[in-house]
Amino acid sequence: MARKIVEGKIVTNAEAQEILGKIKEEELGEFQRRTLDYARKFSKISPDKAEKLVEDLSSKLQLDRNDAIQIVNSLPKTIEELRAVLTVKGRFVSTDQLNGILEIMKRYV
Repeated sequence: MARKIVEGKIVTNAEAQEILGKIKEEELGEFQRRTLDYARKFSKISPDKAEKLVEDLSSKLQLDRNDAIQIVNSLPKTIEELRAVLTVKGRFVSTDQLNGILEIMKRYV
């Protein structure tokens, strides 16, 4: 049976784990099983907290949702780690903004 994409949405590792975890393991394809295994190994925060943190980072600091998701997936602990995540696109992020991100993250971790 062909499947149809109803909605496309980028989610955090924790949310992917929750979504895939609701499906019986034997119903998952190879790609979904590997994705679930990865999400189980590397999710560092609950799905609820992950989504709230993405929303906070996006709204309070005007971060792009995709950038906020990358931050939540990696949960950097230092400014240097955070800068490495955000400078991939070649843009400058101020130290004040990086400190703001870390402060918001501390409330969730």
